[in-house]
Amino acid sequence: MTARGFAAFPKVKRRVATTWWGREWVRALEDTALDARLVRLGRRYAHAGVVGPITVSPGRLHAQVHDDGTVHSTTVHVPRLSEVHWGRFLDRVAEQPGHIAALLDNDMPRDLVAAAEESGVDLLPGIGDLEPECDCDGWELPCRHAAALAFQVGWLLDADPFVLLLLRGKPEQQLLDALQQRVAGPVGTRTPVVVSLEPAGQLPAKPGLPATTPVVLAVEPPPGIDAEQLTALMEKAARRACSLLRSGTLDG
Repeated sequence: MTARGFAAFPKVKRRVATTWWGREWVRALEDTALDARLVRLGRRYAHAGVVGPITVSPGRLHAQVHDDGTVHSTTVHVPRLSEVHWGRFLDRVAEQPGHIAALLDNDMPRDLVAAAEESGVDLLPGIGDLEPECDCDGWELPCRHAAALAFQVGWLLDADPFVLLLLRGKPEQQLLDALQQRVAGPVGTRTPVVVSLEPAGQLPAKPGLPATTPVVLAVEPPPGIDAEQLTALMEKAARRACSLLRSGTLDG
């Protein structure tokens, strides 16, 4: 899969990137902006829930942004890493088993990013790396629509650093396959358990994800545990939790 789609975020009062890599993403946006006022306005738009579903693909973010009765097509381009740079990054990941485990647990270790930088690989974007494009009449970039999209992508990065890796050019499975070629034995996989939530207002949203988006729990099965059995147990636990939230009682 070379592209991933994410449901639109609902309106929220206030929200910020909470992980260190999510904050670095936002800082790249703020440092790139020519007009801080437009960045502040973009943050307000991100909170207002006017950004439509987001599509993330290698080197590209896209969403439609609603503004005063008009729908704008908004894109943010991100430089893709070369195959040479990907090779250096993957070599660094493979050097430490803890780095692989951290990525599978949706974590991006600082020392991994620092080691990649020492090898000449800048995984996180810097000043000028985010290139916005929008069909609105604003001439200063990022415009409020592109800023809103970028802010919301910071929220996505909080939940899943593989979004950043996809933006830089590598889908998740390609990365895991490449890592497996570099280490002895399997590197493990994330086991997604999808729980469909009720519409917003009927169930509380999981922090970090839109209320209408399936919640994905990523767990690497322990040695000797069948992934399908683990998935079934987690799905049952999720259904019981949803029942408790909805009615105050547990289903069997």
